[in-house]
Amino acid sequence: MQPFEPQPPDQAGRQADPYPLQGGWVSAQDTPAASYGQQYTSGSHPAAPPAGYPAPYGSYPGLPVPPPAPPQRQPRGLSPFGMPARHSWEIPMLVVVVVLTVFAYLIALVLLATGNFDQYVLAFAAAPLLLWFGRGINYAGQRVNGVKMSPTQFPGGYQMVVDAAARFGMAKAPDAYVVLGNGQINAFASGHGFRRYVVVYSDLFEIGGAAREPDALAFIIGHEVGHIAAGHTSYWRQLGMFLVPFLPIIGNSLIRAQEYTADNHGYCNRHTGASAAMGTLAAGKYMNRLIGFDEMADRAAVEKGFFVWMVNALSSHPVLTWRMWALRDRSRHGKLFLRPAPPAGAGMPASYASSYGQVPASPPKSVL
Repeated sequence: MQPFEPQPPDQAGRQADPYPLQGGWVSAQDTPAASYGQQYTSGSHPAAPPAGYPAPYGSYPGLPVPPPAPPQRQPRGLSPFGMPARHSWEIPMLVVVVVLTVFAYLIALVLLATGNFDQYVLAFAAAPLLLWFGRGINYAGQRVNGVKMSPTQFPGGYQMVVDAAARFGMAKAPDAYVVLGNGQINAFASGHGFRRYVVVYSDLFEIGGAAREPDALAFIIGHEVGHIAAGHTSYWRQLGMFLVPFLPIIGNSLIRAQEYTADNHGYCNRHTGASAAMGTLAAGKYMNRLIGFDEMADRAAVEKGFFVWMVNALSSHPVLTWRMWALRDRSRHGKLFLRPAPPAGAGMPASYASSYGQVPASPPKSVL
């Protein structure tokens, strides 16, 4: 049974959005105007030509003129038609890390051949086997201890996984498991062999109930499925990134770029859950509604200094203020090394107009 039923295409031939924008802090114009040369019927053209457009045979009432240029569609995931995009630094950083890792493998093999044995040399020489074994153990642990999402177990989360996979064009939805969180807010994606899977800590479902923030859970699940769709869970990719733990700044920068890419997928999957998801990461599953998303995002441009830079550079995830800024400003990729800056000539009020032309400032949601 095909779990995802696509909606009929709109008049422009695109697939209808299962999660259309409904107000809030973004507003995209998705319906382009008719193309030039289209056959017009009565009332289908404007009464007067657009400003600056010359009339070919002079001006007279009711003159048919081409329609105005279609509005530019604002991308949800920084790419056309609402599909997510990779962060601009991801592939360059991946190339650097893979090249360094290959050199490390070659050095380890040379040292091994010359009789220089130590734990690091042995670890790099056995990296393909260690990685394969570790991925297999991790996957088996979820299979025997986790609750597998299905139409009868965590059906809401299961449908979110299926919908996200369909939105990202994946041929098959990954397996998904719920494991005991014990108060931790976490989720991850991985794989073994040809299998890919998502693991969601049980505490995250406390924000996903109908009375709370189901969109936040959909954003988080879209983020994790996005890791799979972007190839971050591939065995060969992870083998090429084996040196990452030994590259404090370069390696972490690659991981941060991948997290921005996954955020683009989460935003594409359920953009309305971005603010609540970040609020949950900032203050937890019960206090997330007290977080002013824009107020916290605005601080990305004012919190500065060497140690702020170091905290971000040494982190495997973008710091939350930068991450929130990137989720709000969909006109560019999230900052990887330097802090965000407001548009040229703009002051630094509590909030300023986003790339969608609306002021994204909104008061924190009421707890009631």
